[in-house]
Amino acid sequence: MHSQLTFFCELDGVELKKLFENRFVYDDLNTLEACVSMGILDFSNERVEIVRQLNRVGIPVRAWLLLPKDDGYWFNMENHAQAVQRYADFKAWTDLHGLEWSGIGLDIEPDLNQMTDAYSLRPAALKKAWQRFRSKESFKQARLAYRKLAFNIKDDGYFLEAYHFPFLLDDRKAQSTVAQRLGGLVDVPVDREVLMLYSSLFQPLGNRMLWSYADEAQAIGIGITGGGVVMEGIKPQKVMTWEQFSTDLRLTWQSGKPVYIFSLEGCVEQEFLPRLITFDWAGEVSFPKTAVVKHARKGLRGLLWLLERPLVILGGLASIVGAVIALRSGKKRQKKVRQEPARQQ
Repeated sequence: MHSQLTFFCELDGVELKKLFENRFVYDDLNTLEACVSMGILDFSNERVEIVRQLNRVGIPVRAWLLLPKDDGYWFNMENHAQAVQRYADFKAWTDLHGLEWSGIGLDIEPDLNQMTDAYSLRPAALKKAWQRFRSKESFKQARLAYRKLAFNIKDDGYFLEAYHFPFLLDDRKAQSTVAQRLGGLVDVPVDREVLMLYSSLFQPLGNRMLWSYADEAQAIGIGITGGGVVMEGIKPQKVMTWEQFSTDLRLTWQSGKPVYIFSLEGCVEQEFLPRLITFDWAGEVSFPKTAVVKHARKGLRGLLWLLERPLVILGGLASIVGAVIALRSGKKRQKKVRQEPARQQ
């Protein structure tokens, strides 16, 4: 049995209560010695009831902080003020009801509404991305705000983790902030970083993405087994079959990293939880070929490095223009030298 297993759960209070009306969910989570990373979509009485019950039966619960959809839903470069306030409200709610948390999770993703615009090919998304790309000062302010928030959370005694898209690693390796600024992402200092390597999200590359990043990840998120936020006008993400899911489970086990599964509700709906109890993590698995992904990542890092250093690009262009001018000037001089003897004759 895998000893570091966490399930994401992203439901509002009413749906959360319905999920846990099935007593076997508690039993299976206990048997798996698993943790729940609970999306805090609201501060409802139903959520209080479920968290208390999870506390009573000894199932660790992390608070995965989220914002209202109008504020972007996920934490990002443009809503750091709302993120700071959300944590303050969460703390007050936690103290009021005496809730216990094994940690806090910060989900760093682009603004939900802007992602909807991007999927729908609306110009507003491109305009916003360009503004962020140009505004290094806004990025610095956001990074400082999230660093302060991270330190405050740790000072309050919480284990802190962040949920990131894998491209953040390539941005770091390129010593760049270009990908972060374009996407509105922020690199936050945390105790554990979970890369969202969802095979169903990165089709047709699938688990080749997972295996490419596995060695560099601190923890690996796999999925999607179902659930998740619904974006207006966007078809829901296709969910994984058991065969796809079990392959990714074994690949992640081979990496030796903690496993985060998205989502608990999807696993319950597809009846994956009971199968996980007897699952052979060390079973035979075919390792994906990652050459294409690695070459793409290398190219991405090169592009990010250049975009972070526009003077290098300008210098290169100036060198090319200078070389062309010099070459043409040289040809004109040679032509003039050839013509002068002819005139003397």
